[in-house]
Amino acid sequence: MNFIPFSELQSEESGFSRLFVDYIDHFNRVKDFYNGDFRDKQVWQSRINDVMQRELDRSSIVQVLLNQNRDFHCGIKTLANIDLLLNENTVAVVTGQQVGLFTGPLYTLYKILTTLKLTEQLSQQYPENNFVPIFWLEGEDHDMEEVSSFSFLNGSNELQQLHYPHDEQTQTNNIGAVGSVHLDESIVTLFAALRQSLTTTDFSPKVFELFETAYQKGMSFSRAFIHLINVLLEDSGLIFFDPHNPDTKKILKPVFEQELNNISKSCQLVITQSELLEKQYHAQVKPRAVNLFLFHNGGRYAIEPHERGFSLKGARRTFSKEELLELLNTDPNLFSPNVILRPICQDYLFPTLAYVGGPSEVAYFAQFKLLYESFKIPEPILYPRCSATIVEERIQKIITKYGLEAKDFFSDIGTLKERITATISDFKVEELFSNTFGTVSESLTSLKDGLESIDPTLVPAMENTLTRMQGALNNLKEKTIAAQVRQHEISLRQLDKVAISLFPHSNLQEREMNIIYFLNKYGLELLRWLRNELALDKFMHQVVNLE
Repeated sequence: MNFIPFSELQSEESGFSRLFVDYIDHFNRVKDFYNGDFRDKQVWQSRINDVMQRELDRSSIVQVLLNQNRDFHCGIKTLANIDLLLNENTVAVVTGQQVGLFTGPLYTLYKILTTLKLTEQLSQQYPENNFVPIFWLEGEDHDMEEVSSFSFLNGSNELQQLHYPHDEQTQTNNIGAVGSVHLDESIVTLFAALRQSLTTTDFSPKVFELFETAYQKGMSFSRAFIHLINVLLEDSGLIFFDPHNPDTKKILKPVFEQELNNISKSCQLVITQSELLEKQYHAQVKPRAVNLFLFHNGGRYAIEPHERGFSLKGARRTFSKEELLELLNTDPNLFSPNVILRPICQDYLFPTLAYVGGPSEVAYFAQFKLLYESFKIPEPILYPRCSATIVEERIQKIITKYGLEAKDFFSDIGTLKERITATISDFKVEELFSNTFGTVSESLTSLKDGLESIDPTLVPAMENTLTRMQGALNNLKEKTIAAQVRQHEISLRQLDKVAISLFPHSNLQEREMNIIYFLNKYGLELLRWLRNELALDKFMHQVVNLE
């Protein structure tokens, strides 16, 4: 395995911003924006103590988790972990992601694997405490486009995207909680297209059986996502949490009330922190005056201040403050936090020690320090998820053939092609044959004087021989040029093959590709193998060779 410093991959496109790179490599530069250095063991012990001392309604959230995870058919280890949350010495390692089709891009799985590995490591380092892994299902989002497609390498080694069309929902852009959307007959059509596109292997039958069982007609996006993870990571102990739940929202009422009763307070706190941040870095998220959504008439709408009290953005519906608070009191499940308030809700519910996040999440948490203080909730330690690129053996052979490294492909492929073509073209065909033509012509012409003195009639024969040899050399030269062109074409095709695998659409593999390509080719045990391979404590981009 090779490791590439994030600083070498830094760009807005990769998600490795300067703020994230400094968080990884120069924490002292960003210490004022976070609740402690994730590398500092003293910080971990201190945060464990902070979380344990906090008053928390453990029994209520445990009951919610038990009900949900039994309903999700999670394993005994998961249910045992939920029971541990009743103990005051139990803290949580949390991550979360949208419930993308077939689990979405690879980085979703890397988040989960990092969370599981971190939980195991902490359990060994701090045996007096219990640590449990929790996955927050971000199924309340209303943007169907973000969860309804996936990309993979097809049989022609092309990056192909398949899209669940959700025809019944296309009449409006706002369909409410996407995690609750149920799959219809379109999923059958999608699987048919997938079967035609993926290369059939010995593993294909089991892979399709699993995916078609999880993502079958009538299943919601959230339930399908959970089923797939439960099978791929059987007995992992991972606890799933679906926030779109009436009992959960009852627990969260105080958070929602504080947001509604103090219009713009959360917004101003985030802005104040962001202004400090923007003296050195770029702020990732923009707060709103009210950081809540309301489910209304099948959609999910942002709540905004209005002269009458509040309104729903894009819904032409207004509420007085009293009406909205009464609605919160009678049906809290209608309310949903936005990206600003979601971490607050998460850590209000759980004894959260650490949150495993991607580069963008680590960056935008830098804006939340004052917000956490306002809600009197300990801010979790931000632990960067594993970042990785899987390199197949066939791809590694090409990389080695040209004396390259995987990271050479994490940039403009055109520049790399020019570099390799120039290397191949060091063999100068024109120069080689020009010298040969001159040598042959000079050698035969030197015979002319001697032939004339012996028998002048031999000179035409010599000239014919020279003409034939020049013709043969021209023919050989043309074949050589054609062979060099073919060599270039083969090389360029091979470089394209590597680029589409490692850096598809000029983006990191983990942000573009879905796991199904690798499972279909290497089997369902791949994820367990990957869990063992990923290094938890390197904090660099990992190049994982798959043989």
